[in-house]
Amino acid sequence: MDKIAKETIEIEAQAVKNQIKHIDKNFNMAAKALKNCKGRLVIMGLGKSGLVGKKISATMSSLGIPSVFIHPSESLHGDLGMIMKGDIVMAISYSGETEEIKKILPILSKMKIKVIVMTGKVKAPVWDGIECVIDSGVEKEACPYNLAPTASTTALMALGDALALTVSHMKGFKKNDLAVLHPLGSIGKKLTMRVKDIMRKGSHNPIVKEDDTIKDSLFVMTKTGLGATSVVNKKGKIVGFFTDGDLRRHLQNCGESILKEHIKTVMTKSPRTIGPDMLAVDAAVILKQYRIDNIPVVDKKNVPIGCLDEGDLLAEGISE
Repeated sequence: MDKIAKETIEIEAQAVKNQIKHIDKNFNMAAKALKNCKGRLVIMGLGKSGLVGKKISATMSSLGIPSVFIHPSESLHGDLGMIMKGDIVMAISYSGETEEIKKILPILSKMKIKVIVMTGKVKAPVWDGIECVIDSGVEKEACPYNLAPTASTTALMALGDALALTVSHMKGFKKNDLAVLHPLGSIGKKLTMRVKDIMRKGSHNPIVKEDDTIKDSLFVMTKTGLGATSVVNKKGKIVGFFTDGDLRRHLQNCGESILKEHIKTVMTKSPRTIGPDMLAVDAAVILKQYRIDNIPVVDKKNVPIGCLDEGDLLAEGISE
């Protein structure tokens, strides 16, 4: 059983890798056409090719390339009216034998609509007269009978992603543009959520004075449940940071007598801090880089206004 599963992954992985050789003049021609397209990319495909086509269309749209999927059969019963001047049609048919696609191509030609093809059979007669035919062929399917679309659909999806990202790059699509198109969900959070949106603040942000005892500081930490506290001087500016981990290390070395000491004697001086307007995902990188669970958030005057905890980032689905 494991053998079949592993062979499937190996065959499909190799099929995807082999698509590199298909990044050729036809692929580049398609990329340039889509970059300069004044309308939308209309994708058509039937069966498994259609399912992959829907995914490619969705990826294109999410990367700033307007795209829709039209079912070939429905297009022959009125949906061709959805295609407008300036659109480009991408026909997907691995075999080149899809009857609906065969019937649509002459109509698109009369409409003077540019056509791009993705197929595993670039020399199929149906593609005669089409200038841009992208090869998505694979050596064999993962199916033991070499029949069920498996490796071919996986490779096609990868090739579609390659085309989408290439065109997106050519169009100058930026991170901020991605944020606009993904206002919700994990992508939206990573691109728009800032530290100030999720940091602990107010009564949930533990702060103690540098002359407070460690015992008193522990009460503050326990009350907020954060396991750490910012330490400030008389002017309210941060001078240190103290965590549960610091406490354990000092208890191990000095015993309970350490609880009577001032927090300034054991705190981490001049701690790392972040600002409230930093992207939460960038803050997650800092936490991982320095292997810390939380970090104080300070304003421009170095006054602690919050504390960011790794658990809160994970609760929002944000990680490095």
